[in-house]
Amino acid sequence: MKMSSESHEEMMKWIPLWLPAKVECFQRKLEIAESGLDGSLCLKPVAATLLTTMKKEAKDVLTFFLEQQGLSNIVAATVVKKSDLFLEHLVSRLNILHKTGFLTGRELTTMEIREAVSPFLEALVAEHSDTLIDMIEHFPHPPPEVKSAPQTPSLKLDQDQEKLPVLAIDFMSSRAMARVSKSVRVEDLPPHVIYLIELGLDVEKIRAITRKFPPFSYYNLERKVRPLVKFLLELGVPESDIPRVIYRSPQLCGISLSKKLIPTMKYLEELGVDNKKWSKLILRFPAMVAFSQRKINSTVSFLTEMGLSKEAIGKVLTRCPNIVGSSVEDKLRPAAKYFKSIGVDVAVIAQNCPQILSVSVEGNLRPKTEFFLEKGYNIEEIVLMIHRSGTFYACSLSRTVKPKWEFFLSMGYPRSELVKFPVYFNLSLEGRIKPRYALMKACGLRWTLSRLLSASDISLEKAVKAKMEKMENSDC
Repeated sequence: MKMSSESHEEMMKWIPLWLPAKVECFQRKLEIAESGLDGSLCLKPVAATLLTTMKKEAKDVLTFFLEQQGLSNIVAATVVKKSDLFLEHLVSRLNILHKTGFLTGRELTTMEIREAVSPFLEALVAEHSDTLIDMIEHFPHPPPEVKSAPQTPSLKLDQDQEKLPVLAIDFMSSRAMARVSKSVRVEDLPPHVIYLIELGLDVEKIRAITRKFPPFSYYNLERKVRPLVKFLLELGVPESDIPRVIYRSPQLCGISLSKKLIPTMKYLEELGVDNKKWSKLILRFPAMVAFSQRKINSTVSFLTEMGLSKEAIGKVLTRCPNIVGSSVEDKLRPAAKYFKSIGVDVAVIAQNCPQILSVSVEGNLRPKTEFFLEKGYNIEEIVLMIHRSGTFYACSLSRTVKPKWEFFLSMGYPRSELVKFPVYFNLSLEGRIKPRYALMKACGLRWTLSRLLSASDISLEKAVKAKMEKMENSDC
């Protein structure tokens, strides 16, 4: 019998925050009942290796959270060491919130884990701040005495319980935002915030980071932020670009250099990443060095399956690190399957333009194919275009491909020119295509599309000059 959403919500209202993991299992069954799905798939056992990895990640997140509450690193580590059942409870919550990822074997990122767990931990602080440590260590038993934290919002089970997720998130965010709010004088901002402002990171961007990622406002300057900046400088990242790196991936400030970041980089080098290009790679996709080896391995295994050699995989990871951030099962494999279905050699595009494997099939790839079919190209010509320069398949159909197609029609070239030179769609319409075409037309030149748009500025200037001299000689 399918349970109504109202019944589900009413029942969930009365589940206390401290109840053990059995409640989570019951909640999963309720979700299955609500969805009307066969529970056999949803209750499929999760791989032991994935659970072990997630428990380790949860341990790191809990340690970091306790340090935010004022505990030293040693004390926080001691508490976490005694809290095995509580860690299992956190993993159980992750299993429910990201059940699709668990069932497919996808490892959650540190950011996903923090976003899932932090509201729960903050809610515990709000309700049990005086007995929080005792509660974590003795979980699933409630603490002997439960006292409300003075001057903190009460999140006890009452008529406002249905607002718990919002209140918990608001509590966490508001406390973090208060540390960097406009009412705080610059000299009173956290030391690491002042340091980053001096480095060139705009204070409004710091507030935006904190709004999206509250733990950022608690990072330690001397133990975390300054060592990271020094490390990035040593890798060759320009000082002027460091604010951009931190803005794009603020979680890097909370990652251990010796235990996480450096070992990950060494592992990537073993896979073939060029160690001379770390600065460029980090500027392209700083989050790559924060991924676990398991996450990286899933991408490497996929590329191997597609037929790429170890050397080719190293080049792909160096040139297009963003591919590691794409889910193999949700993005890469569906795209590869689609390209195979129309006759594309996936090994070719995986090596030459891997970014198009991260694009949605239904939202981008299939509509683009249908567009060119409608314009009179056959599937063989489309495949040839993809093999020659498939990056245009990652471009927006409405904002990029269609406007350039319309202008192409006005240029008077045969349509076969695009099959020979699909790079056309990757070039700037206003910055390159239109100006060069106008110049060629004004000088009476008639070059192929490839020659017109591929020639260097010097070559084009020489050709125009030669044409002008010829015209002047004819006039004489």
